[in-house]
Amino acid sequence: MQVTVLASGSRGNATYIEMDGVRLLIDAGISATRIRKGLAAAGANAADLDGILITHEHQDHIAGLAMMLKWYHLPVFSRQATLASLLSAKHLPEDCLHAIEGEITFGDVHVHAFPTSHDAADPAGYRICGSSCCALATDLGFVTQDVQRGIEGADALILEANHDPDMLRQGGYPWTLKRRILSNRGHLTNADAAWALVRMQKKPKQVILAHLSEENNRPALAQETVEGILQQQGLGIPITLASQNEAVGFRS
Repeated sequence: MQVTVLASGSRGNATYIEMDGVRLLIDAGISATRIRKGLAAAGANAADLDGILITHEHQDHIAGLAMMLKWYHLPVFSRQATLASLLSAKHLPEDCLHAIEGEITFGDVHVHAFPTSHDAADPAGYRICGSSCCALATDLGFVTQDVQRGIEGADALILEANHDPDMLRQGGYPWTLKRRILSNRGHLTNADAAWALVRMQKKPKQVILAHLSEENNRPALAQETVEGILQQQGLGIPITLASQNEAVGFRS
């Protein structure tokens, strides 16, 4: 399994996962040029992708999608309401769009879309399982039972640790935006990410904390908060931080 977070944050998100010969991109929220270059650096060719999985229709997750389809005419998978939102906002070839109703299969790799709590049409996280298992859960106001089940048992987990509540409350965002982020359909705090890990019965071998706010969080604070809670619970899980500007990943 290879996992490479090409970019993660409010300015754009894209993650490459290769497992058992299947090559998938989750979200295309950065430019198609940057995606192509990032994939090449990871040893992959964009034209060889088996599909693009879209979590939801917000711009920081789809900014490069139209150009990717123009260049490579790749299949795109997401929930039906998300695809409808994409069609209404973007000029996309309809024959590229495929609705996920539960699970889809690529060879021996199974992809399950699970619902998340975010202010979008029908947002989803993804669980990708073959000889290994990887899950991605970002853009969620809180960890629902569906999310907890979706990440359970993953060998590798990409999990949102968006903000520190005190930094957010004391920061310069307008109150309407603060209220959105803090809501049950907003973004996940550092501490909530940690407690989701604590609740997992089988702990992941590797965790990448993702979608960190550049205004309301600091990488060192996110790592300190999550690792501190884990240590208090007697747990040690390898933690890596995703970046808005640099690719982060691993092979196993």
